[in-house]
Amino acid sequence: MGRWGIVALAAAAAVVTACSPSAADDAAGAETARSTTRTPRITDDSGRPPVTFDPCYDIPDEVMNAAGYDAAKKEVADMPMGTYTFLGCAYDKRDHVPGVRHGYGLNILSGNVTLEEELAKNGHMATETVVGGRRALLEISPADRNTCAYVLQTDFGLVIVSRLYYADHAGPAPQSEWCAGLIELVTTIEPFIDK
Repeated sequence: MGRWGIVALAAAAAVVTACSPSAADDAAGAETARSTTRTPRITDDSGRPPVTFDPCYDIPDEVMNAAGYDAAKKEVADMPMGTYTFLGCAYDKRDHVPGVRHGYGLNILSGNVTLEEELAKNGHMATETVVGGRRALLEISPADRNTCAYVLQTDFGLVIVSRLYYADHAGPAPQSEWCAGLIELVTTIEPFIDK
């Protein structure tokens, strides 16, 4: 798949630390916008900026529930890589019924690699765009069937919102459906990300 997120998610399988943040963290994250920056729960020895946006803790559960993802079942992952760090949050919306409705797997990754590094790695499948006044990339690779990602620039690095479309029929979905509706979710999430 070739994204930083693929490396980070492979590591996440071995280091998932919880299924849901504590009630205290939920209450703190319920603000409509972040007013203070929390000390990062993971740092690395790279000299890169600390990752100050934690997708499982800094996006209110109400926002994700309203988007159709069960926040009670999200998976929190710690992914220090030595030369960079990713904090990840995975949601699974497998309520699809063949021929009736589809589902999604959603991964939100926050990392201290730069948008320029992402462009150097995946520029062949990226289209530059803007989300909420923030420089961003839309990434679609024909090799990654049913997958669409938005990569948003931050002061510490980037945030990747990657969605796998579970088709409501046999075989891959048409490429025109891979990103359907994802920009609305990304636009909803964007204000919670540190600038």
